[in-house]
Amino acid sequence: MTQTALAGAATDSTDAHGAAPARPARTRPAAKPHGQWKIDGTAPLNANEAWKQDDGGLSVRERIEKVYSKEGFDSIEGTDLHGRFRWWGLYTQRKQGIDGGKTATLEPHELEDKYFMLRVRIDGGALSTEQLRVIGEISTEFGRDSADLTDRQNVQLHWVRVEDVPVIWNRLEAAGLSTTEACGDVPRVILGSPVAGIAKDEIIDPTPLIHELSRRFIGDPELANLPRKYKTAITGHPSQDVVHEINDFALVGVVHPELGAGYDLWVGGGLSTNPRLAERLGVFVAPEIAAEVWLGVTSIFRDYGYRRMRTKARLKFLLNDWGTAKFRQILEDEYLGHKLPDGDAAPKPTSPGDHIGVHEQKDGKFFIGVAPTVGRVSGTILTQLADTLEAHGSYRLRTTPHQKLVVLDVPKEQVEPLIVAMDALGLSARPSLFRRSTIACTGIEYCKLAIVNTKDTAKHAIAELERRLADLVDSGELTQPIALNINGCPNSCARIQTADIGLKGMMLPTDDGGTAPGFQVHLGGGLATDNRAEAGLGRTIRGLKVTAADLPDYVERVIRVYIAHRESSETFAEFAHRADEGLLQ
Repeated sequence: MTQTALAGAATDSTDAHGAAPARPARTRPAAKPHGQWKIDGTAPLNANEAWKQDDGGLSVRERIEKVYSKEGFDSIEGTDLHGRFRWWGLYTQRKQGIDGGKTATLEPHELEDKYFMLRVRIDGGALSTEQLRVIGEISTEFGRDSADLTDRQNVQLHWVRVEDVPVIWNRLEAAGLSTTEACGDVPRVILGSPVAGIAKDEIIDPTPLIHELSRRFIGDPELANLPRKYKTAITGHPSQDVVHEINDFALVGVVHPELGAGYDLWVGGGLSTNPRLAERLGVFVAPEIAAEVWLGVTSIFRDYGYRRMRTKARLKFLLNDWGTAKFRQILEDEYLGHKLPDGDAAPKPTSPGDHIGVHEQKDGKFFIGVAPTVGRVSGTILTQLADTLEAHGSYRLRTTPHQKLVVLDVPKEQVEPLIVAMDALGLSARPSLFRRSTIACTGIEYCKLAIVNTKDTAKHAIAELERRLADLVDSGELTQPIALNINGCPNSCARIQTADIGLKGMMLPTDDGGTAPGFQVHLGGGLATDNRAEAGLGRTIRGLKVTAADLPDYVERVIRVYIAHRESSETFAEFAHRADEGLLQ
């Protein structure tokens, strides 16, 4: 395995390629098939694959509209509720009052409430103020005023009843939005540069490509039964602002010396419990064939992806076994029918990719990146923001892969008045280093998989760090954000392995024999979008765990240790990988 290979992973094919046994009587059994359609056939090898083939996820919409919304939650059939609903952006949310220690011991039906998380799909993160207003109004009317900005450029609502889903769909679709394939074993939301088409230093505008992919392939039954989820990221901005290294398919803007502007292709990234960074295939993708290349890679995943075990059913496992040379050959020979030109990597970013602050657009207007606290907003705030933007001459905005918002097309004379107005809504264009760089997943508040509270823990930590470390900021000793990513379980929705300080939720033993919510600590991860010289996964320190209550103490301590012991212009991530374990405790 390479340096970026799956942490702790062992492939199913290991036993199939060992040496011949010395004694025939102990011949090992034949390796089990991976469930690759092009090799093993399409007969389903587990119950999940069986129901997907029997009745695909897209089909459940009709039942939601005609049956479940009329007969209520208790009428929902089991594989629809826990499977096909996801194809339309719906997950049951966690029942209130169940502590994290019971997450692993209770059955799914004991953890879930009769309400849903609804994920609004926003390809490229692009919204008009009218679309934002529609989402806000849906939240206040049907979702108890809940709304979270995710690090996948979606907006998630909570407390949604199945009875209300059809009218919610109608309102979203009338505004040009949808929840189609926002979850499930499908092509998920397409991440796109939040400054696509407006940035002065943009290499190539990916907007037409994102629109083409969404129009042609989202909701297509031919691609609606993938082995598992499939994530896409596309940017033409030199900051590489779409966390491309942790997506299944990613295109990064680059200028070829003979062929002009196009894309560098990356495949096979993903985190969760077996993190792996994507790898370059070493090809140049011209914009006119980019959609076909996406279809080719996606079809490889459909046809060759591992389906027998869902824990191995991501593209990263296939790439790990094949390697980039074979993957490129299969793509070119079997799916494209032609060779792709070789291409060089894009230059390393020299600016952060979160786009916080005020920046001039290529048309002379300005875009403003603002930070809520760890993505937590509300329907009321979203509606008020739509009104506020329009009052200051802006009618477009973007969500980002960092739980932030970027407001577009602001006239120069409206920049400062708009900053003041957005700050009153809890959206800061000049956030503290800690508010700017902290993200958190949904956590135990709504998620059935979560073990700890994340949003409130993060909010408290930010406030404490702003107070405790003000001396380092004021003195100029601490000038760069240190990313703090807080996740409620091991699945890494908040990208814990790619943060300066990544925190994986767990229950920790206490001195009195009980347990308390806490975190395993990952240190020194980062991606190109974080203005890192090299993307890399964080390190874990044996035994390094911290309770939620002690989190501000630990972060303050390790940041002060970094300031005291860093070498020259050494970043926190570089220090964290170099330092002795004792310094990082």
